[in-house]
Amino acid sequence: MERFELIAPCHFGLEAVLKREITDLGYEILRVEDGKVTFEADARGIADANMYLRTTERVLLKAGELRAETFEELFEKTKELPWEKYIPENGKFWVTKANSVKSRLFSPSDIQSIMKKAIVERLKTVYHRSWFPEDGPEFPIRVSIMKDIVTIGIDTSGASLHKRGYRLSTVKAPITETLASALLMLTPWRGDRILVDPFCGSGTFPIEAAMMAAHMAPGLKREFTAQQWPHLVPETIWKNVREEARERVKIPAETDIQGFDIDENAIKAARANARMAGVEKMIHLQRRPLSELHHSGSYGFVVTNPPYGERLEEKEALPALYREIGERFNALDRWSMYLITSYENAERDIGRKADKNRKIYNGMLKTYFYQFLGPKPPKRGPEGNRQGSKGVE
Repeated sequence: MERFELIAPCHFGLEAVLKREITDLGYEILRVEDGKVTFEADARGIADANMYLRTTERVLLKAGELRAETFEELFEKTKELPWEKYIPENGKFWVTKANSVKSRLFSPSDIQSIMKKAIVERLKTVYHRSWFPEDGPEFPIRVSIMKDIVTIGIDTSGASLHKRGYRLSTVKAPITETLASALLMLTPWRGDRILVDPFCGSGTFPIEAAMMAAHMAPGLKREFTAQQWPHLVPETIWKNVREEARERVKIPAETDIQGFDIDENAIKAARANARMAGVEKMIHLQRRPLSELHHSGSYGFVVTNPPYGERLEEKEALPALYREIGERFNALDRWSMYLITSYENAERDIGRKADKNRKIYNGMLKTYFYQFLGPKPPKRGPEGNRQGSKGVE
């Protein structure tokens, strides 16, 4: 079966998480660069990557890489690529996005139009026609230019992969599903451990955690552009991958995943989203202020995306809010806390220096993922109970 080079973009700072996901799927990593991981796969890999990867925004099929310092060079080298291998005679194709960093060619609109013309000229000579109806399957093309090196990818995903198909209801400033998944993967949390998000908004952290606990593929409820490409990824492959993903789902008998928010509308949105995702029975969602954050269990996790203070009036309330976060966390028994925020004084106001601190770009916003590590729980005994130093807890 033919091998392809696939490019998976991700948030800056989370490349290692995505690399591990791809490796776990069984595909070979070719390169890890800022904000993207390139790997080799066959047609099955295109379907697997779209169905199972939780932390990438999309999966691009690499059509070519070239060096261009002038628009004439860009045109000629783009025209040399074997576009007929990917785009059939009735295919609809366009350069949906072009970005350029530290390069001589920097106008996105010019890059887009010149490359479109080059592809048309190539296909004219191959298909022996002067006009294309473009009424068939879609082939959105994405171009990235870095230091005059042009990387061209065909988007196999369509809508960004953070759109899992469950988010019908949103509230202000939601964290994306891909970022929430990546942050959860940076913690030692597993489905049999306690997880609480006291600022859950529309429920992204609890829902993504529940999907992980149930081994629910993130792409199970959505479609992908490459499903229209039977000449590259046969329909049987998509059918098999989807069936296998359904068979993997195992809703655990018990979970302790909770989401709270002071906003009643946020909780309503979270409940609607959890229902749509099929995990509503795995999550407890409730309107509750931060002051009521408590739990009788030990060794749990707080994973959250608290307010950053984008507006001036919110900024003034941040010191008191983060002090309260610290107080409520300290009252929990041997817990760990992970929070993402752009608030620079988070550690000072929480009253404790984070054990780890990771810089992550959430879009253009520089944020910090603070990790306050609690003790590891005792190992489970032969009956599955926790073995403490004084016997079974």
